[in-house]
Amino acid sequence: MEVLNEINEFLACETPDSWIDEALQQQDILLIDHAHCEKKAASTAMTLMFRYVDRPELLNKMSRLAREELIHFEQVMELMDERGVKYCHMSPSRYAGGLREHVRTSEPGRLIDVLIVGAFIEARSCERFAKLAPFLDEKLAKFYRSLLKSEGRHYQDYLGLAADYAGEPIDERVAFFRQKEGELIESEDPDFRFHSGAPAVKSAA
Repeated sequence: MEVLNEINEFLACETPDSWIDEALQQQDILLIDHAHCEKKAASTAMTLMFRYVDRPELLNKMSRLAREELIHFEQVMELMDERGVKYCHMSPSRYAGGLREHVRTSEPGRLIDVLIVGAFIEARSCERFAKLAPFLDEKLAKFYRSLLKSEGRHYQDYLGLAADYAGEPIDERVAFFRQKEGELIESEDPDFRFHSGAPAVKSAA
């Protein structure tokens, strides 16, 4: 899949094998947090639509993105229901917050950085769907593979909008966030989540 090759080049690192191992052991948490991620992705798109009402291309792409993310949310909820997994509140991982803390506060830098962060989140989601799919049961694997196309397009939409609105090359900002994203993925996380880093090594009692 061409977009997946592009995404793997875009990201600084692959998901650690230790995260894949943890995900297979904690599939209930994986699904619950995945549902939360889809809902948050829709919310982010809607927030951009309300904040930047004078940008028609952004409005069009974020409207479609929000609809797709909500459909994905419903699909994850349906899968959870079939498996007897109850949707509940779950504290977020440090991932998205760790990226957004570097977003500039003044415009247009703020918009450009938010869009670049969105591209990295979508790219990482796509990469993880692809890496997880070979190890999952047939139905969940098929679902995750089905998400690759839309999530790949979302990554391209975010990055394309950032480039269009910047009015100057964004390579430096992309490289900055690539480094920060890679650090979050490769460093240890105490709690397992869809976008968490490498699982923290549990000390012996």
